[in-house]
Amino acid sequence: QVHFVESGGGLVKPGGSLRLSCVVSGFTFSTSAMSWHRQAPGKEREFVAGITSAGVLTTGSPTHYSDSVKGRFTVSRDNDKNTLYLQMNNLTPDETAIYYCKSTRYSEYWGQGTQVTVAS
Repeated sequence: QVHFVESGGGLVKPGGSLRLSCVVSGFTFSTSAMSWHRQAPGKEREFVAGITSAGVLTTGSPTHYSDSVKGRFTVSRDNDKNTLYLQMNNLTPDETAIYYCKSTRYSEYWGQGTQVTVAS
């Protein structure tokens, strides 16, 4: 059964940093492109960052980001640990949201997410 467990969220002050993790089970993690998404209160869920699967040849970067986080967030993966990461720097209050990871291959599945609150 496909399962995602996100963690690492919390309360952080504006300008602060957090590192989110997503542990995956139920499929071969290395074979799936992965992404992070977030949903702020009263808003639709939005794409944040993505990373290709292992072994995919690309002419460009294996990672891609929404314009709002480019240069501040870094997505990475450890295929040996079945874990996806999101390093978030210089956070702003409007980035308060629940953050979710997602598999491109099993896109119908979502985890419970991890709450990130940016406030002074």
